[in-house]
Amino acid sequence: MLRLPAVAGRFYPSNPEELTALIRKCTVADAQNPPIPVRACLVPHAGYVYSGQVAGAALARIALPQKIIILGVRHYPRGEPAAILSSGAWRTSLGDAQIDEELAEALKKACPLLHEDSVAHSTEHSLEVQVPFLQVLAPDFTFVPVALGTVQFESLVSVGEAIGRVLEASKENVLLLTTSDLNHYEDDATTRVKDRKAIDQLLALDARGLYDTCRNEGISMCGVGPAVTMLTALNALGAKKPELVKYATSADVSGDRSAVVGYAGMIFS
Repeated sequence: MLRLPAVAGRFYPSNPEELTALIRKCTVADAQNPPIPVRACLVPHAGYVYSGQVAGAALARIALPQKIIILGVRHYPRGEPAAILSSGAWRTSLGDAQIDEELAEALKKACPLLHEDSVAHSTEHSLEVQVPFLQVLAPDFTFVPVALGTVQFESLVSVGEAIGRVLEASKENVLLLTTSDLNHYEDDATTRVKDRKAIDQLLALDARGLYDTCRNEGISMCGVGPAVTMLTALNALGAKKPELVKYATSADVSGDRSAVVGYAGMIFS
């Protein structure tokens, strides 16, 4: 199937030249920190005007492989709680990005909780906004989209363990690109305190700690499910080097500190 863009012209420019220029601006390489191979990353998924610099800073640090799993959240109630698409392509303003059928089939075989479902993906922005970045930075990449609506810890762990097994068995490098914004719609000072608590759990690679901290501290991290899944996979793979590349809130762009959203760009080696 061909999945058509749902948020082009809103979350990112619909004009290809404008979009490419914006992504290039957001992903300027740091000469002091050249791109390195990593196992996973966490990047935000708001409109590029708000979170593009944070996502771009993290992605610019990564020597991107050709195979990528994009693990996002299902914001809307329709569709399977753990939804995968295993064939076809996704269209953005920059053209079509191909789904990696072999990798998708390996994921489905390893994780019975994953179900083929186009409905969960049809209007979901968290995964779509990652694709143009990859089209510019790794033009020949293939990917597998996974959207998680479930917030049951045991299910998230099950998916994460399965992803870990697939990545461990893969003969090629595969990046687990996970997407989440952090705390939502509280004042800037409160959001920064709450976000630091979530980031500390991410840096500790503590899946249960992140899950419990978000619930107990009232941290409205929309992608806590994908992040828990990512941390579970990383622990199975023996990852030891987390890094916070960039943090910001929407107030850094809008100037409105009364109700903000937090964004973190992180890499995990």
